[in-house]
Amino acid sequence: MSASRAWAELLRLPALFTVPGDALSGAVAAGARPNSRTLLAIGSSLCLYEAGMALNDWADRAEDAAERPHRPLPSGRIRPSSAFAAACALTAAGLGLAAGAGRPALAVAAPLAATVWAYDLALKRTPAGPVAMATARGLDHLLGAAATTGRPQRALPSAALLGTHTLAVTTVSRRETQGGTSLPPLAALAATAVLTRLVARGARATKAAAATGPGTVPGTHIGTAPRRLAQDRPVPTLDGALRTALAAAYAVTAGRPYTHAALNPSPPLTQRAVGGGIRATIPLQAALAARAGSGLTAVAIAALAPLGRKYAKKVSIT
Repeated sequence: MSASRAWAELLRLPALFTVPGDALSGAVAAGARPNSRTLLAIGSSLCLYEAGMALNDWADRAEDAAERPHRPLPSGRIRPSSAFAAACALTAAGLGLAAGAGRPALAVAAPLAATVWAYDLALKRTPAGPVAMATARGLDHLLGAAATTGRPQRALPSAALLGTHTLAVTTVSRRETQGGTSLPPLAALAATAVLTRLVARGARATKAAAATGPGTVPGTHIGTAPRRLAQDRPVPTLDGALRTALAAAYAVTAGRPYTHAALNPSPPLTQRAVGGGIRATIPLQAALAARAGSGLTAVAIAALAPLGRKYAKKVSIT
């Protein structure tokens, strides 16, 4: 096999398409349109994500030699020192790009990088492993908000939803080579159902309803400026339909393989459940963007899903 194929396997190329949606959905969750700083955040996210992939295989090279001898490091197609050097270089590049997006972005990227390294080197096989991975995904979402607006706090609710999904996927992945228990996929299935319900609800419509008193028509506040009135109106039907469709796509993408793994928790079906959970990250990100009222960003994120499926046919996503 060629060197490029080996590196594509090491870096899990299909999973790369789940990364840009973190920063994009984080930016709109913070109430802003994606801009040039958002692009820097995406570049930082891609570098840090791939640093984690390379470091993961470097740390697992002994285990993979027994359980996955076909992986690039145990098969000898990539030297361990090269994988470690790539992880270091990608981490430095990710932090550099975040610094270019501003101090708020770097303030989020630094703990994100630390979480990635801590997970791969120390936390992966401990009870804190899934929580660390969920934290990393949530921070990646906040990175987009910090780079775009400098105010990542506004994206905390959606970061929590994205982190919960990652927590479920990571919990299932801990059994992907052994299988044997239905509890993790069942728990992930329940989490998917809850998340689907939450993202299908319009965040802006909920806020508008809370801001108006009983019997008050939204947008008719005395002394409110026209621009404010437009923000207080309920989400248009088209936006609601898009949000519902994306939430449904998320539910199907994650829920179907989780169900199969729960009914038959064999290693192959558990691995498919992990792959389905990873792929479901994209429609979830898109649904979060639609929930924030940015249909164009949601469509742009959703367009990454077919690309991920295309490359998943050539390179394993797990």
